[in-house]
Amino acid sequence: MASCLILGASRGIGRELARQYAAGGDRVIATFRRPEDGPALAALGVQALALELRQADAAAVLERALGGEPIDLAIVAAGVGGPQTAGLEPPGTDVFDAVMHANVLVSMQLIPILAAALTPRRGKLVVLSSRLGSIGNASSASWWLYRASKAALNSVLRSASIELGPLGVVCMALHPGWVRTDMGGAGADLDVGDSVTSMRRVIAAANRSHNGRFLNYNGEQLEW
Repeated sequence: MASCLILGASRGIGRELARQYAAGGDRVIATFRRPEDGPALAALGVQALALELRQADAAAVLERALGGEPIDLAIVAAGVGGPQTAGLEPPGTDVFDAVMHANVLVSMQLIPILAAALTPRRGKLVVLSSRLGSIGNASSASWWLYRASKAALNSVLRSASIELGPLGVVCMALHPGWVRTDMGGAGADLDVGDSVTSMRRVIAAANRSHNGRFLNYNGEQLEW
């Protein structure tokens, strides 16, 4: 039985990750933001932890909650989409700060805490990124603030892999696909359960050769 931490499990992909890992017999700690989401997560058989990841003290709260306990897998699933722009529409300062905070700063603040918990067991660190964050594959300016935030998140993950890889921690950025969630919309390609099942397969198969890689939900290598 592995010990898994899912950060951002109130809904969508994060909740499905928590559900599937718990159903598979793993011990799961899952964070939630809205009070009403706690009982629903607990009903899935996970340890539900109230934590607003964007709060200044989130890292300290998480560190206390873990209590020095080592974990095998940490997945940062929290994130926001931001404005659905079609071209080079300048974001307001407040919107920019909100998207970058949720999609980039949260990971930069939490990864040092996660590293300490993952290193004893040579665990795995996964951040949910997006193909839209690929600079090499960019073909449109749509959602450009979201693209910029995920490109920055990819850089954060890559930096973490350089530091943590020698300690045995495998760090990966995963694109979950275009998933039918509140963020992805009803017209998206993938059912959330299918996306998570595929990502779990990729995570389970990952070894040290996968450290620092950006992968599609089906294991396909993506260009940074």
